[in-house]
Amino acid sequence: MIRRTLAFVLLLYAFGFLWFAAALPQPADAGRTDAIVVPTGGPGRIDRGLELLAARQANAILVTGVDREVRPAEFAAEYKVRAQTMECCVTLGFAAVDTRGNAAETAAWMDHHDYRSLRLVTTDWHMRRAAGELESALPANISVIRDAVPSRPRLGILFLEYNKLLASTAARLWPQGT
Repeated sequence: MIRRTLAFVLLLYAFGFLWFAAALPQPADAGRTDAIVVPTGGPGRIDRGLELLAARQANAILVTGVDREVRPAEFAAEYKVRAQTMECCVTLGFAAVDTRGNAAETAAWMDHHDYRSLRLVTTDWHMRRAAGELESALPANISVIRDAVPSRPRLGILFLEYNKLLASTAARLWPQGT
């Protein structure tokens, strides 16, 4: 009985990983939101968020998880953002150091600005975990559009991210202390 149960769990894990790797989230269609949120960490994320801002798909963007050493002028120079756009529309968030922190920083920023919708821009392999953390940190009345940045992840990245997704989902389903 224990062998069969273990075999079933391993098979479920393997099929889950295959689904995770084969069905990565895709970019979203055009659609306006109050804000765009981009967690740092993967190539193309910030560029995609800024493109959406320039296309007026939202009025503001939060780049969450920015290193404390980065100055707004350095960010603007790196990504060719005009000073006027930086001042009116770009917020650099320095509080987060991980995906859960990105979600908490985003929730506070959304509440502060009274935004009701956002577009989450992150790498395809990171989207499910980032969206899960974000949706658990936000009130239910905030809508989230998932806009994945396509990538060509290595098997090791997919394996690590799948395990992180399982762990973060388990932590949300069975919080400590209950």
